[in-house]
Amino acid sequence: MHEIHSFKDLIVWQRSMELAKQVYVLCRSLPKEEQFCLISQMRRCAISIPSNIAEGYQRRSRLDYVRFLKIADGSCSELETQLLLSKSIYPQIVVEKASSDLTEVQKMLYSMITKLSI
Repeated sequence: MHEIHSFKDLIVWQRSMELAKQVYVLCRSLPKEEQFCLISQMRRCAISIPSNIAEGYQRRSRLDYVRFLKIADGSCSELETQLLLSKSIYPQIVVEKASSDLTEVQKMLYSMITKLSI
């Protein structure tokens, strides 16, 4: 196990960064008419996840950290909803990898929140 010196060392942050990149790639396959609606929302949620993990870590307070992890988890739920909606409206869009990785990030966040809340 390695030491954590920065939020960049957190596996959950690393995975959520990969997820954000996947969402950007996935959004390229959505119709241009979704540019200011679904695409914009999905990108904001995807960016919000690692951003809140990083911000919470930097606050150096357990309470703040948990609060920001919960915000990141909320963004995960928003993104999950948007992925489901995208697949429903545009069946040709491939969301399975992003959905699977999102589930992994959600599990990691849940575990961290639970451990830090004790």
